[in-house]
Amino acid sequence: MFEFLIKKLKAHPRKIVFTEGTDPRILEASARLLSGTFLTPVLVGNADEITKAAEEAGFNIRGAEIMDPAIFPDMDKMVALMVELRKGKMTEEQCRKSLSQANYFGTMLVKMGYADALLGGATYSTADTVRPALQIIKTKPGSKIVSSCFIMVRPSATGENEVLAMADCAINIKPTEDELVEIAVETARTAKVFGIDPKVAFLSYSTLGSGKGEDVDKMRNACEKAKAAMPDVPVDGEFQFDAAVSPVVAKTKHITSSVGGHANTFIFPDINAGNIGYKICQRMGNFDAYGPILQGLNAPINDLSRGCNALEVYSMAIITAGLVD
Repeated sequence: MFEFLIKKLKAHPRKIVFTEGTDPRILEASARLLSGTFLTPVLVGNADEITKAAEEAGFNIRGAEIMDPAIFPDMDKMVALMVELRKGKMTEEQCRKSLSQANYFGTMLVKMGYADALLGGATYSTADTVRPALQIIKTKPGSKIVSSCFIMVRPSATGENEVLAMADCAINIKPTEDELVEIAVETARTAKVFGIDPKVAFLSYSTLGSGKGEDVDKMRNACEKAKAAMPDVPVDGEFQFDAAVSPVVAKTKHITSSVGGHANTFIFPDINAGNIGYKICQRMGNFDAYGPILQGLNAPINDLSRGCNALEVYSMAIITAGLVD
């Protein structure tokens, strides 16, 4: 999976903003990225502090760009643009104050074209990464919500990785039918970026009407709408998970579509199911989980777990930059 993304980035090198420039995990990942020459880190913070932190930790970050909000030469231009973007919602003074913070400053660097993508959250909460993105980058045309997807990867005996997509496991708590359709469309698109030929299953405690209830109706209706929205992508449901992944169970339940028993892209009914589901897959199925990958924004901006390590930062940086069109 990463070979495919690195090849893409080598053909079109990108710049990625890290909002926590002095964090040792960010510095270690940046040093590794710089040795690959396909992705330039843009570290937000004081240059002396970042350089000192890198030297003390023993990481070579020569070649990285360092951007300090306190001395940024185009700050007035940045403030003016943010005032325009937040027209009627934030004053010039409020914008200037926000732009002294790395999360807002970093997001504006992407908006203004100084970088192509952003990765934050090593010390910020998800909300502190997503909020500036929603306010400044905003959703892309046709998107009403931001959603999230996890890419699950497990090496197989054949040498080919097994790769799955799961959504929404981190952002939307109780998505509506129409929001589930948007989540499915975006997740199928993300799946393709990672080499998955999406077969999309809408998951439930019911398989094609075997169970009853509002939640079942929601998934069935969303599935029908998603089929209409993506006529060229195999979509089916509502399915119980075993019917979605086991050819034997799918046959027993008389499922005739190409998705039943062979699904690789899973749409969960709510965040409870999604979050529990991907973590079961990760911990008991021995899959590596990459995400949450944010979907629906005008530029690739992603969130790290505060418990992340340098390898996860490195991997998520490649994934995030690989999403640049």
